[in-house]
Amino acid sequence: MSILANSVQLIGHLGKDVEVKTFNTGSKKASFTLATTETYKNQKGEYVKNTQWHNVVAWGNTAEQIEKHLTKGSKVSLLGVISYRNYEDKAGVKKSITEINVNEFHKLAVIEKAQ
Repeated sequence: MSILANSVQLIGHLGKDVEVKTFNTGSKKASFTLATTETYKNQKGEYVKNTQWHNVVAWGNTAEQIEKHLTKGSKVSLLGVISYRNYEDKAGVKKSITEINVNEFHKLAVIEKAQ
């Protein structure tokens, strides 16, 4: 049951190309933004799209596979955990960031609708 304590599943599109950082040890970190969009009808019966942006990171072998297979616009399903961290920028301003740390991902096919 502990695996369910902090588990995230998302399906969305990459908002930009994957940025990869390679460390002195040879280990890699991949980061990108993921857009998830829900569509619903408001009280007036109009369709509304609500897009949320997520900061996503992956490490090691998962980062290497993401680097090989995903680019801006790719549709992906991912499984991971939410991570919160705080830091101080160069100006001394305290900031916080929320990230999804990927454990597993699957690139999804995009099927275009016929017009």
